[in-house]
This record gives sequence, structure tokens and C-alpha cells, in this order.
Amino acid sequence: MAILIIFILGYLCIAFEHQLRLNKASTALITGVLCWSFYALSGTAHEVVIQKLLTHMGEISGILFFLLGAMTIVELIDAHDGFELISSAIKTQDKRKLLWIISFIAFFLSALLDNLTTTIVLISLMSKLIQDKHEKFYFASMIVIAANAGGAWSPIGDVTTTMLWMGGQISGMQIIQEGFFPALVSIIIPLIAISLRLPNSSISLTIPNTNSNSSHRRTILFAGLASLLFVPAFKSMTGLPPFMGMLLSLGVMWLLSEIINHQKDTEASDNLSIKGALKNIDTPSILFFLGILISVAALQSVGILTELAQSLSNWIGNTKIIVMALGGLSAVIDNVPLVAATQGMYSLSEFPMDHPFWIFIAYCTGTGGSMLIIGSAAGVAAMGITKIEFFWYMRKLSLWVLLGYLSGALVFLAMSWL
Repeated sequence: MAILIIFILGYLCIAFEHQLRLNKASTALITGVLCWSFYALSGTAHEVVIQKLLTHMGEISGILFFLLGAMTIVELIDAHDGFELISSAIKTQDKRKLLWIISFIAFFLSALLDNLTTTIVLISLMSKLIQDKHEKFYFASMIVIAANAGGAWSPIGDVTTTMLWMGGQISGMQIIQEGFFPALVSIIIPLIAISLRLPNSSISLTIPNTNSNSSHRRTILFAGLASLLFVPAFKSMTGLPPFMGMLLSLGVMWLLSEIINHQKDTEASDNLSIKGALKNIDTPSILFFLGILISVAALQSVGILTELAQSLSNWIGNTKIIVMALGGLSAVIDNVPLVAATQGMYSLSEFPMDHPFWIFIAYCTGTGGSMLIIGSAAGVAAMGITKIEFFWYMRKLSLWVLLGYLSGALVFLAMSWL
């Protein structure tokens, strides 16, 4: 109970970050450490607590190294003005048309990469194109929504779909066939809502002049995007966790940047190297992510999440409603432990591979996290990059995301019934 209270208080402090004038990273770190401290003092054997902590930190470290590598590669591309090549290729200046284009790029790109990497890449691009604060918020929010939905219909597009894929609950082709249309429907309603909120006027695309070597820009851009696309291929070939592929990509990009810039003076070379990119990444956001993940890991370790899932099963009974409730809960609590708890509660003998139950789990937990800005890794990354406010997102978008989520769920249920 003490751990649960600490988590709720920490969550409220994060939600009211601007009103309390407290940095969300500091609150998340304090919350995470206090949760584990109370667990260690609860009477549970210290060896058990430490073993669980180290197990979770292994998983969390993989996510953080993945995030660190992706953000660094994106910063390296930006340092070489690589995104200016993409910016110059965008001809439309109509705000609404641009929003639809970027959203569908996010939807499909996240299925190939993953929702987190896609969000980082596209928001970094949008930050170069759009200067108005609230327009940035709208575009970044829609990128998060579309990337989360895109990740829900691909076995490598989201951590949870990968978990279900590796656990034998779903196959690659089945999740694509049954998950694509519900995920697509889920983004249409918020996309229309945001389109109507944007002024019906042309946008001022800010494309600064650059003196960077055009061949170097092109090389770093395509090499950087290829290195990000390589990560899921590396995982499929070796079976190693995605962060290993990301670290390999980071090392290759580091080597490439040094080869390209070896003739420049030391200061210019440092600014265009991984060393310079590491100085520019948003470290507080990574620490915020760390605090959130270790807090949720504490809830999982003491059994709160499992008890919650079992209580839903006892109270509700209907598995479809339970899965939709878990999707809503994933907006508050990270969807990874929720899916892990579900995998532990329901066996393959009860629901065999590719049963609609598992596909529905992938859809609901993948798209449900978009209802709040901190409900997904992509949302947390967007919050750190663009400084989207928690309550701004809740006021402007949560209702529309909920309607999109329910619409996609109805489409999935109709397809299953047919």
C-alpha cells in the first residue's frame, strides 16, 4: 500500500509539473527509488529484492541504451543538416495536408522501425520545419498517436507486440492482417480533430540555409536512416535484444562521422561527431524515463499489477471488456508490464497462437497508451523533445484519442465476428 501511495503521489507531481514548478525527471527518480526502498524495508528477503531489481534494471537498461542510441544518431544527422534534405523535398505549405502526410509516414514507418525511433526522427524533423509552439504540439502529438498505432500492427513496431511475438502468442502475418485496419481507424478521428483545429492557412516552413557539404549531408542522412532500419533486421538475424543492434549502428555511425570529418579542425570535428551529438541529446528525458520504468517495475515486483489484472478478471469476466480496460490502463501505466502480466494470466492452451484475444491485446495496449502523453515511450520522448504539457494534451486530444481507440476496437470486434 505504501508503494502504491508513493507511486500515485509521484504520478500526480509529474502531471502537475508546471503548476508545482518541479522537474518531472527529479520527481520520477525520487518516486522510483522510494518505491524500491519501501519494498526493501517491507520484510521481504533482501536477496529477493536485489535479484528482482537487477533483473528489471537489465530490461530497463536495454530500453535506455536503445533510446540513447536512437537520439544520438538523430542528433548526428541534425548536426550535418541531413534533415534539411527532407525539408527541401516537402513542397506543400498547407498545414492540414502536411499533418496528414506526416501522420501516415509515422503510421507506416513505425511498423518498420518502432514507435519510439519513428517519433524521435519525425519530431526532430518537424522541429526544423515549424516554429509556432502550439502547432509543434499538435504535430508532435499526432506523430505520437500515429506511431503508436503503427507499432500495434507490426511484430517489431512496439515492445509489447515483440513480446507477444517472441512469446508465441502471435505470428507476424496474423498481427498484420488483423491489426492493420483497426489501427488505421484509430488515428482517423484524432487526425480529423487536429486538422480542424489548425488554421486553414499556409504554414511558414523554416528551412535555414546551410554551408554543410551536400555529399556529407546526404551520406550521413541515408546512413543514419539505414542504421535505424538495420536494428529490427539485426534482431531477427541474431535474436539479440534491439539495443544491441542500436549500439552496433551507433558505433558504425561514429566511425563514419570521424572518417568524413577527419580533415576538419578539432572544434568543427567535435561538433560534427558523436561527441557533439551526445552533448545535445535530452538527458533529463532519459532520466525521467528511467524513473518511470523503475517505479512501474516496483509495482510489478510486489504483485500489484498482477493483482489488478486478476481483479479485473474476477469483476468483469468478459475478456473483450478486460482487454479494452487494460488498453485504457496502459495510458496510465506502461503497457509492457501489463502485457507481461496478461501473458502470465492466460495460457496458450486457453488461447492458442493467433487467437483474436492476443491480437486484441496488441491493439488495445499499443493504441491505448496514446490517451495520455505519458502513456507510451513515444509520448514520453515527445514530451521531452517538444515540452508538451500534460494537461494541454489531456484537454486538447485525450477525448479524440479515446474515440479513435473505441472506433478501432469496434472495427476489430466486427472483423472477428465476421
